[in-house]
Amino acid sequence: MNIEDVKRTAFAMPLTSPAFPPGPYRFRDREYLIVSYRTDPDALRAVVPEPLQATDAIVKYEFIRMPDSTGFGDYTESGQVIPVTFEGKQGGYVHAMYLNDESPIAGGRELWGFPKKLATPSMSVEKDTLLGTLDYGPVRVATATMGYKHRTLDSSSVLKNMLEPSYLLKIIPHVDGSARICELVRYYLEDVTVKGAWSGPAALELAHHALAPVAQLPVLEVISANHILADLTLGMGSVVHDYLR
Repeated sequence: MNIEDVKRTAFAMPLTSPAFPPGPYRFRDREYLIVSYRTDPDALRAVVPEPLQATDAIVKYEFIRMPDSTGFGDYTESGQVIPVTFEGKQGGYVHAMYLNDESPIAGGRELWGFPKKLATPSMSVEKDTLLGTLDYGPVRVATATMGYKHRTLDSSSVLKNMLEPSYLLKIIPHVDGSARICELVRYYLEDVTVKGAWSGPAALELAHHALAPVAQLPVLEVISANHILADLTLGMGSVVHDYLR
């Protein structure tokens, strides 16, 4: 393969069989279980990178089922999103994500900078309860429960929240081990259709783990829980701050 062929065909690693295809990435029947909780404000400030600003000591713990995603297939993820502001605009900082599929792990990290690690999240309906769990190896590190579809939410307000920007810290090392890329990335969800949204009573339990430290943002009080079903496109990102400049 000559130099021009490499330049023409290279998209992602490995060269001859990339771990993920080019976008756009469309998700159908994407299902969320989101538990919002109050946490330790000092612990929260310690993990939110400037120039982002935490608006309150609030964390959103999410479980997301993705049964039909273009390019990535069928998988589940779980993690923490922190409400923040950037240049006075409300958004969410994606602090941690755990997935059970290599392709979206590679694509999410390499393209946008999603903080993805391999684990075993699950989301299911157990009779009258919506259940989310996260296992890191054999260890259960997160359990969320919510009463199934107790109250219907206004879809327009849910859509408004989903259209807010999200932020990521993209870090890619150089071949000598130093930082080659260290950027704050912003992205949006696009072409969103909310197919249903509900709330209900909820509980959330986090356990300490050295390599899945979700409990470093402890649960002090559960505030609310949402169950959302939507179709959407994951928009590509833009760099809003370069830490190496």
